Amino acid sequence: MVDIRAATMADLESLAALDTVAVCDPGRRVQIRQWIESGTCHVAHTGDSVGAYGVLAYHFFGNGFIEMVMVGDAFRRQGLGMALVRYFQACCTTPKLFASTNLSNQRMQELLKAAGFRTSGLIDNLDDNDPEIVFFSRSGVGDRCGIAHENT
Repeated sequence: MVDIRAATMADLESLAALDTVAVCDPGRRVQIRQWIESGTCHVAHTGDSVGAYGVLAYHFFGNGFIEMVMVGDAFRRQGLGMALVRYFQACCTTPKLFASTNLSNQRMQELLKAAGFRTSGLIDNLDDNDPEIVFFSRSGVGDRCGIAHENT
């Protein structure tokens, strides 16, 4: 069973340890801290282990936006990524929910499509030679998870 809850500062070390980018980029650790402090970061855990985290923000033209889904290597293919995406679909307080991933990230594309997202556009020039694909889904519209937010 996967449990999802808001991340706390006590989770910072666990999240940085499972994040494949944070291992080689200290800026990611700062970013994780900011996501936790802003209340947009959520963790997925099985038993006592934090295996994944995700970020749901509202800065994408006033819509919900899944900014990050990161699953630790040891926890992949166990449904944690899908659990986070489904959680965000249910909790999103705007009618539209967006997400994006690089063209090279086939796993995330498959996950989003399996969760009912459809492609909504392409952004070039964020990463050299690896366009960003934007995905869209209708959301639950409503505070189904007790998450409050302000559109920023």
